[in-house]
Amino acid sequence: MKAVILAGGFGSRLQEETVVRPKPMVEIGGKPMLWHIMNIYSAHDVNEFIVALGYKGEVIKEYFLNFYAFNNDMSLDLSRGHVDVHDGNQPGWKIHLVDTGLKTQTGGRIRRLKDWLGDDETFMLTYGDGVADIDVNALLQFHESHGKLATVTIVRPPARFGGVALDSDKVLQFKEKPQTGEGWINGGFFVLNRKVIDFIDDDETIWERSPLERLAKEGELMAYRHSGFWQPMDTLRERHMLEDLWESGEAPWKVWK
Repeated sequence: MKAVILAGGFGSRLQEETVVRPKPMVEIGGKPMLWHIMNIYSAHDVNEFIVALGYKGEVIKEYFLNFYAFNNDMSLDLSRGHVDVHDGNQPGWKIHLVDTGLKTQTGGRIRRLKDWLGDDETFMLTYGDGVADIDVNALLQFHESHGKLATVTIVRPPARFGGVALDSDKVLQFKEKPQTGEGWINGGFFVLNRKVIDFIDDDETIWERSPLERLAKEGELMAYRHSGFWQPMDTLRERHMLEDLWESGEAPWKVWK
């Protein structure tokens, strides 16, 4: 099972941090948000990732190229140009870092990954700026139980996020960012069949608009309710909140050991 992580946006609402690095590389507890997200999946045995790069993608490439140096002790013999990285933090991850364009929209980024996915492959998808204490295995089991093309995890945070109208577990309508009201909204953490790429027209397609709206209209989008912790990192205040939770030792999304 592969997990696709959208990590190419400009992070304009977090400019204090994203002027020098992409939002998924903003650190919580000294580790990039991307690292936290990957650990959530890895705790549920999802260890292969496709990271859709865009804005400052080279920062993400540099981090993973130097992952062992950043996360382990090292011994350097400068006279011989020899480096020993001592055993320590060695997650069993396979990571594909794919440039999906600087200004490509979310749907377009998914579409550009089509050759990285099998013809009838089921894969996971999430954003590179949010964490949750989600049970990824239960999410996958739910997706497999209904046989539809797509599952979206829905949560109950503030009304500024995209809203979902439901009939039992079936998504009837998908509306991006309603102006008023509260209810179940898009929390990311999708499970998808590769066929959803047929619902994406081009680089300008926003995943949260026409593709999800069409999937809902055709009865191919189901909702997995997550009532636990979920938090995006859109603002500096939210970053500080996540940092405080991590420093307290009680970060709800830390589902790994």
